[in-house]
Amino acid sequence: MLHVVLVSPLIPGNTGSIARTCAASAVGLHLVGPLGYKVDDTKLKRAGLDYWPYVVVKIHDSWDHFFDYFMKQEGDKRLLAFTKRGTQIHSDFSYRPGDWLVFGSETKGLPQQALEDCCREGLGGGTLRIPMVETYVRCLNLSVSVGIALYEAARQLNYEQLQYQPELPEEAQGLFPAEDIYA
Repeated sequence: MLHVVLVSPLIPGNTGSIARTCAASAVGLHLVGPLGYKVDDTKLKRAGLDYWPYVVVKIHDSWDHFFDYFMKQEGDKRLLAFTKRGTQIHSDFSYRPGDWLVFGSETKGLPQQALEDCCREGLGGGTLRIPMVETYVRCLNLSVSVGIALYEAARQLNYEQLQYQPELPEEAQGLFPAEDIYA
């Protein structure tokens, strides 16, 4: 129903925390390279705790590779860019099943091509922002932003994705085997 997309995330702890949120909310997680860490990073493993086997994670080499993958997916779908310069407030927006919530790196935000694709007629839902005081705070933590956005979308959709408890697909075996997490 919903997907979270992280474009060039830099901090493994953020990605691990986001993976836990995705496991708890039954949504897919897409990591778009280049990544600022190796996927076997200990901090990434630990932040995701023992939830990695329950997160459907797909890694894409670049935005172009991700966008090709996105275009091949069936059904109604939209790309929604979350940026501090978004034109709509995240809680005033009407989410739909099939929305892909797209977030940029902790230091640079989203690349221009991703922003353009998220605003593309028929594919994108535009740019959204989470309101905050900007006089002395540059941005919210990435994992906090994902949590705010994802749970607002889920709330509007009556948490429908939590109703489904399907068998996890083969690809959902996570990035790490359970016994590997605390090694």
